Amino acid sequence: MILRIYTAIHVVISLLGILSGFVVMAGMMTANPLDGWTAFFLITTIATSVTGFFFPVKRLMPAHVVGVISLVVLALAVYARYPADLAGSWRWIWVVAAVTAQYLNVFVLVVQMFQKIPSLNLLAPTQKERPFQLAQGAVLVVFVAWGILAGLRF
Repeated sequence: MILRIYTAIHVVISLLGILSGFVVMAGMMTANPLDGWTAFFLITTIATSVTGFFFPVKRLMPAHVVGVISLVVLALAVYARYPADLAGSWRWIWVVAAVTAQYLNVFVLVVQMFQKIPSLNLLAPTQKERPFQLAQGAVLVVFVAWGILAGLRF
């Protein structure tokens, strides 16, 4: 019962992080730093990664690796956004780090969707099948393009 509640909280935090991340990325396209949304995105995305480490497991999982990478990227993002105040190179470092953190969240979302949604799971039960690869490839292409555009505009 407690694990179910913890999972629900983790999922809500994750979805809030993803939604606010898209708002922040839209702000990048118009050179609007969206201070409140940015803080919310960073807090919820850090919380997503941190809470992911507290699920009961017996070995290192790919999700843990993604969580560590995410926290490193988020540390760069926080530094670029706040102590460095987006000055000089820290402006593009912020964009790359924030878009990368958002990509990692969406990457995990796609993994979870293929695991939990029956129709998607039928298409790629082991996540080695073509539909899963195409979905993740499309997500990567969209984020790379968005990151380049955001870097140029922000």
